[in-house]
Amino acid sequence: MEENRMIHSFRSKVGDWVFVIICVIISLICLLPMVNLLARSLSGVDYLVKHEVYLWPKGWNLEAYKTVLDDAKYIRAFVWTAVLTVICTILSLFMTTICAYPLIFPHLKGRGFVNILITITMFFNAGTIPNYLLMKDYGLLENPLVLIVPGCLSVYNMIIMRSFFYGIPDSLRESAEIDGASFFRILASIYVPLSKPVMATLALFYAVGRWNGYYDALMYIKKKKELYPLQLLLYNILNNINQVEVATQEGFSQPGLSESLKAAIVMFSTIPILCIYPFLQKYFIHGVTLGAVKE
Repeated sequence: MEENRMIHSFRSKVGDWVFVIICVIISLICLLPMVNLLARSLSGVDYLVKHEVYLWPKGWNLEAYKTVLDDAKYIRAFVWTAVLTVICTILSLFMTTICAYPLIFPHLKGRGFVNILITITMFFNAGTIPNYLLMKDYGLLENPLVLIVPGCLSVYNMIIMRSFFYGIPDSLRESAEIDGASFFRILASIYVPLSKPVMATLALFYAVGRWNGYYDALMYIKKKKELYPLQLLLYNILNNINQVEVATQEGFSQPGLSESLKAAIVMFSTIPILCIYPFLQKYFIHGVTLGAVKE
């Protein structure tokens, strides 16, 4: 009996170490590209041209960051993207909450049909051209609302929110109803305060999605470049950086400086959203787990 316990304990420890090693390898795979980008953004032009920069900067040079910070279009795109992210995150959380909350009531007429109708939208999409024509008919082309309204609700996130609401005891809602609380008072006083983990998680999903979004701006905004989010600006630069006229326009003509600038712009656009995660980390796993497994 004792020998079996020792064997089981040994196997358990080996399994734990294997799991730790796998996690470390995966973490390194995710981290090393960012380290390489940081090193390239801080390296001198000569070392970049010779492809000698890997994980540590060589010939320290802050010229790329100076170019980014001195250029008004980068700062404008950064501020606009930050404002856009905040607006979209707040609006999306509001829409997700008011969509998920009524669907937890069993006496809601047509609840099953609404659930099916909403779920269908996860698997079927009209396509790019119909969406473009729809935005055109609504007059949203070249309009900042086209970056906010169409993506203000994610069905997947709504299902997570609804599942989390299912996990809140019905007795709390019933007691509030007995005390005369209204439909929205119950939502504001009971469900929203108890849903901080899932709301923080979904806020992170929405914020990252909007911060990294560029395709909608690429499709619907052509003339008003002041409405370009940071990622679209980065997309255009990365696509055209090798053209001589674009290189001259972007303010660099030295060989290799374009590579440094690309890395600096990527870091410039990535670090702010990464800084949000530590503040939401304590809610992240809790919110995803409870919202995903309870129905």
